[in-house]
Amino acid sequence: MSDSFDLLVVGGGLVGSAIAWGAARQGARVGLLDEGDTAFRASRGNFGLVWVQGKGANMPAYARWTLRSSELWPELAGDMAAKTGLDVALRQPGGLIFCLSEAELEQRAALIQRMHNESGDIGTRIIHRDELRAMVPAIGDRVVGAAYCPRDGHASPLYTLRALQQALVAAGGTYLPNHMVDRIDPTEGSFTVQAGANTLRSGKIVIAAGLGAARLAPMVGLDMPVTPLRGQILVTERMRPFLDYPGHTIRQTAEGSVMLGDSHEDVGFNAGTTAAAMHEIAARNLAALPCLADATVVRVWGALRVMTPDGFPVYDQSETHPGAFSAACHSGVTLAGAHALALAPAILAGALPQGFETFSSRRFHVQAA
Repeated sequence: MSDSFDLLVVGGGLVGSAIAWGAARQGARVGLLDEGDTAFRASRGNFGLVWVQGKGANMPAYARWTLRSSELWPELAGDMAAKTGLDVALRQPGGLIFCLSEAELEQRAALIQRMHNESGDIGTRIIHRDELRAMVPAIGDRVVGAAYCPRDGHASPLYTLRALQQALVAAGGTYLPNHMVDRIDPTEGSFTVQAGANTLRSGKIVIAAGLGAARLAPMVGLDMPVTPLRGQILVTERMRPFLDYPGHTIRQTAEGSVMLGDSHEDVGFNAGTTAAAMHEIAARNLAALPCLADATVVRVWGALRVMTPDGFPVYDQSETHPGAFSAACHSGVTLAGAHALALAPAILAGALPQGFETFSSRRFHVQAA
């Protein structure tokens, strides 16, 4: 194995794997450094939504980036299937946010109108109970309506991660498991990475190490203010198909199991589960879809999201060490299309896409007037 690359990507989760494969499919010599199963891997807890509605309130650039990724996802899934034979179960029938009161419906309608004014019309609309029941006959009596966006969908996060990494290798890239990065040393025009006993070199480097980026980014002159936010998920046994549209907190997988989510808990690096959160998740989803009352929950888990101070992604390029980039977000599945097919080629060309100044971590250090 060569220890010299055009691009090294630090972080083997969904974000890093998408960027690495996107660069390898352009013909670059790419190495993907993955800490391994000891990492706080957010992809384990990703709900699997390819979601557009509601994304980017107060940041139109994020709304546009999310929409672009949704549009690129069919190409991503098709290319991965062709290279690996893996079906990541992409479905984009549109998505629903169930509302259990008129107040919730009004709040959702106001957000839709606001985002329409900020970022343009993406087809999101309010649907009332009769129309919703025709789409999802299993809805409960408390459901008064929903927000529906035809751009939304879902995919398997674990199949997606596996397919990205297999496609990387098929494209000539190198997957390096159990390579926790200890040090990055910028030199004139290149980077030297120390991962245990392994020394690797590259012309460019991307820090996409999730929560580990806070430690690594300063080594190349970047700032990555990321913190953990726990989410808990419940999964039922396989059920007959009854939910053709993914919901914001519930979706039926291609195999028939139902995923229920998701909590938002500021508990540091504790990735455990709690009875209180599970009860809250189950109660709301049961109110929306009472047919779940007889389903057996077969698995529960917690995982840590990668959160920035405002919840929006960070993409940066180093001013002091050209060729060093960083990427962090909590929507690794949704943004996989854009990361692989738009961001990776831009990084290879030497600069982030036009307009990405909005996503820089410098936004957190603006002095008040």
